[in-house]
Amino acid sequence: MIDPYISPNTSRIYFRVRLIQNSPKRENNFFLKSSMEEQNFHIVIFPYLAHGHINGFVNLASLLHNRNSNFTITFVSTPHHIQSVRSSSLFSSAIRFHSLPFFPELHGLPPNTESLADLKVSQFVTFLHATKSLQPAFDDFISAVAFDAASHGTKVAIVSDIFLGWTVEVARKYRVSHSVFLTTSCYGGAVFLSLWINLPHTKTTSEWFSLPEYPDVRIHRSQLRKGLLMSDGTNLSSISLKREFLLCCKTDSILVNTAEELEQKWIDMVAKSLQIPIFPIGPLIGGLNPASPTEATEIIEWLDLHPPASVLYISFGSQNSIQKNQMLELALGLEASRRPFIWVIRPPLGFNVKDEFKDEWLPAGFEKRMKEEKRGFFVHGWAPQIAILSHKSTGAFLSHCGWNSVLESLNSGIPIIGSPIGGEQPFNVTILVELGVCVEVARGIMENSEVEKEKVADVVEMVMGDNEKGRFMRERAKEIRDIMKKVWKDESCSSAKGLAEYLKFINSI
Repeated sequence: MIDPYISPNTSRIYFRVRLIQNSPKRENNFFLKSSMEEQNFHIVIFPYLAHGHINGFVNLASLLHNRNSNFTITFVSTPHHIQSVRSSSLFSSAIRFHSLPFFPELHGLPPNTESLADLKVSQFVTFLHATKSLQPAFDDFISAVAFDAASHGTKVAIVSDIFLGWTVEVARKYRVSHSVFLTTSCYGGAVFLSLWINLPHTKTTSEWFSLPEYPDVRIHRSQLRKGLLMSDGTNLSSISLKREFLLCCKTDSILVNTAEELEQKWIDMVAKSLQIPIFPIGPLIGGLNPASPTEATEIIEWLDLHPPASVLYISFGSQNSIQKNQMLELALGLEASRRPFIWVIRPPLGFNVKDEFKDEWLPAGFEKRMKEEKRGFFVHGWAPQIAILSHKSTGAFLSHCGWNSVLESLNSGIPIIGSPIGGEQPFNVTILVELGVCVEVARGIMENSEVEKEKVADVVEMVMGDNEKGRFMRERAKEIRDIMKKVWKDESCSSAKGLAEYLKFINSI
């Protein structure tokens, strides 16, 4: 339920909403005990304006509230995102919301554009640059929060996204603690930052190169997206991202949506390099999903028709698609595999993702054939991903390997076929291959890489078939699932300790 809340010391209006239930529960003894021992905090949560980032921060808000219901937690975003979260039915307790005014049209973007999902890929950097215009309003808000906290003996802590590095400047101005929350893997996030800060690919002609901070890490040019490959330090991408990421390196600490059991060596590597405390507090899974109950029911009923571990789930994330020719090849490969599949499919790259899907983007008669044979279910919009991945009929996930999708797949014990698109996704694949739960089918799928129908069919069979490699991957995915489900079991477990150590750390600042 929602009700207005007016702070007694300011004229600002907040809102109480119900918090999601995917994080550890307060009845756990760890959470009950901690609520009696800790300093009272006002924690300000500020995600980047993208669906995958919003979900991670919503889960973080839930986690912190479940840790101690006396914490004051304010979720900061723009009006569209505030309304989206506010209207969700997934909440069970109160947090505060604060909306920042945003005028994208002043930066050459379409009016009312408040999310990456509303934009073409070519507009992403302009959008990032535009989000810096939120700084004055955020500064005003933190000024009021800090004044109110000082009069009540409350400590203020800001937790922001890596793409909002300027929030470090606001934190320093008002002498409050600042943490960055990585919604990526620790390894993927660290590599991504290093690539944009240093542009090491511009300093060599070799296909393979190392990173200045991490000389043991070897990167191949094919793992870099075109926008990064073309950046030379003078274009808007280089300037904007380097500025934000360098500021992030001045934060007090880093929270990561991962478990040390998944990334222990990478956590140690990054902490040693940056000389910043790193607290793994994952997996935080779930969040807002716009799929309607009717759509979700139809998908689950279709899955019920198929044998256990027989269906391939395909999705390239909440804001991505692939080239038309790649879509054709992928479809032909799926048909050749003879495996049933669910495909969350959007118009190809270059078209408006919200446009109506056209038959010409797939092989002639493909969608009709697959539907008639009950071998393909096409989702032209949002899908209930967690419900699909946790269904007994789902056997593998062909994914762009965004970290939210990775965690949701591993939490369900589902092996992954990797088709990274950009950002840190190719480096997430590196971790997954090391863990033994992933095979990469294509790289740079968004731009120039070839998607070969024969390879698609072969890899699907390798992962889902009755063969040594497939059996190993499926067993390994179940082992990882069991590990992930234990990290919050009690206060001695890794992520529970990570959260406790984070709160102890910010209390000491």
